[in-house]
Amino acid sequence: MPSPRSSPLLRSVLPWLAATALATGALAAGAETVAPPAPPAPVVWEADIGRGGEDEYAAAVERLFADYEAANGAHQLRPGPRGSVGLKIYTDSGPGLNTPPALVRAVIAALERRGFAARKIFLVGLNQMRLRESGFLPALSKGGNSFAEHPVFVLESGRFYDAQWFYDSPLPARFAPGVLEQRDAPVDDEAGGAVVADRKSFLATPLFLDADFWINLPVYSDHPVLGINGALVNATLWNASNTQRFFRSPANAPAAVAEMAAIPELRESWRFTLVSLERYQYIGGPLFHSLYTVSEPRLWLSADPVLLDALMLERLNTARKHDGFRPLLGDDRRLLEYCERLGVGTAQPEAVQWRRP
Repeated sequence: MPSPRSSPLLRSVLPWLAATALATGALAAGAETVAPPAPPAPVVWEADIGRGGEDEYAAAVERLFADYEAANGAHQLRPGPRGSVGLKIYTDSGPGLNTPPALVRAVIAALERRGFAARKIFLVGLNQMRLRESGFLPALSKGGNSFAEHPVFVLESGRFYDAQWFYDSPLPARFAPGVLEQRDAPVDDEAGGAVVADRKSFLATPLFLDADFWINLPVYSDHPVLGINGALVNATLWNASNTQRFFRSPANAPAAVAEMAAIPELRESWRFTLVSLERYQYIGGPLFHSLYTVSEPRLWLSADPVLLDALMLERLNTARKHDGFRPLLGDDRRLLEYCERLGVGTAQPEAVQWRRP
């Protein structure tokens, strides 16, 4: 794979990324170019979850939330004007490599203690079948579209996109049947007809239009195109329509993730990422392969998704080296570097400041 210095395509992309937070990936027609926000402080909170039981998750999440609030007085985890909070979960690798339901229940309980009503805490996922298999939706025989009392918004239904809010890219949609496939989302035009915008990826608007803030709950694995599938990808490509085209494009995927992650409206409402290291996968991803997983009894919380991905990249490579596999990315760290250039976070894992309440 060519390095960023040698690729003609990347020579044109890099100055463009450095100059603007949106570039051609504009959010909504006519959106003004804005300077990227200042990157979040490179702090990562860590808590032990023991054997990963319900009580252990609950205690660990409460410790992390309380310490985060103590350190961020302006960012209390309480209801605001909308009285609603979103949780972006990950189930798209199937059962075994999904956001742990015990973690989600612990987060919900902590938010309810802070004043959120049950129906005002909603989950966002991509695929209905994967959500059912992973326990976030009831079986078809039982019916329903909620996780206990909490609504679950299935993005592939097309009901949670808005024609006004999209990421525009010249890369056309190219689909092939297979696992982890996405459908392009139809959006009604003014005449009431369904149109499919081949260049547009529509964003999940409930997270930034309906919620006071939202929390990212990814799971980590390797990825054949992006290298790492984690905090950044769960908040962007797994959070929009018509993005399978990027999953097949090593030249365009890192830029798409970076530009989507830097969209001001999405960043301003994205409070932090909380990830369980109970299970992550170092090769064969994003499909789940149990033989290639590692388990650590810890939770990480950070407002810097780039830093989390950089730290997890080191862990994935350590596991790969142990089993004789080549490291991910190597010198080609475009995904992390592009996000760093746009002010999403730091790609330097040595900059981390650990907090262990």
